[in-house]
Amino acid sequence: MTMAAMSFEEPQPFVHQSVLLEEVAQAFDGVQGCVIDMTAGGGGHSHALLTRYPELTLLAFDRDADAVTAARERLAEFGSRAQVLHASFDEVRERLDQFGLTRVNGILADLGVSSHQLGIAERGLSFRLEGPLDMRMDLSRGETALELIARLEQDELADVIYELGEERGSRRIARCIKQALERQELSTTLDLRRAVVRAMGPRRVGGVDPATRTFQALRMAVNGELPQLKTLLGLCRDRLAPTGVAAIISFHSLEDRLVKREFAERANWQRVTPKPLIASPAEQAQNPRARSAKLRVARRLSEDADWGQP
Repeated sequence: MTMAAMSFEEPQPFVHQSVLLEEVAQAFDGVQGCVIDMTAGGGGHSHALLTRYPELTLLAFDRDADAVTAARERLAEFGSRAQVLHASFDEVRERLDQFGLTRVNGILADLGVSSHQLGIAERGLSFRLEGPLDMRMDLSRGETALELIARLEQDELADVIYELGEERGSRRIARCIKQALERQELSTTLDLRRAVVRAMGPRRVGGVDPATRTFQALRMAVNGELPQLKTLLGLCRDRLAPTGVAAIISFHSLEDRLVKREFAERANWQRVTPKPLIASPAEQAQNPRARSAKLRVARRLSEDADWGQP
């Protein structure tokens, strides 16, 4: 093949529309000092905070190297007020120690998947685009979705799909996925969707594709999303200064339930939002992904208050 006949894909710009931008910015009103953004994404939330509150400094983290690059470019105008680092939630404590930060004044996390990640077929996160069964947020490490499927027994795979996807048809779906794997008919995202459709049928329920819950479950398992969230909540307890603010955006019930319980049941939190904030009708119309976003905000009480539940 000649060079002229070869085609090269241009790198796609990191495009992500931050949800609940105004609500997040308002949540940090009155906060001074250092805020950490646990999910830098495209830098949208961080940019809003640094713009509105000139006295803030910010450390942003993301385990997606593309997001780190994009956020660094977006926040470059703020100079030394902002730094963006490549790290997962369970690595943030070590990074804070390196900066000598035993306490921070705010912690922000947006737990959603970015439009950029969904829009790149090679990431394997979307059943609308054909790509490898990868699904990793950090492409530099960890097992892929295909490796996870191959490693798990059929019953274990069904449990993952049921528990993380809340999918009632998990047994049938796991059986069809394993059958496709045995026939060597499971290597791409569209192969996975076809296996789910064989189990569940092609009918959409309430406009939701039959593969949605299975893809969600496998993505969450591959990336350890619930353990990572528990690590984040522990970091909030360990490192947030008294009167500091924690603001967390979740996108499905399992995540929101963990955040709700943390803020409601532990004695050292004052809930700023007894009920979660959701996107306005105007934002939902402009950005359909915002429809499932829920923002919960809490303020840490005194250093001496008992955290309550272990």
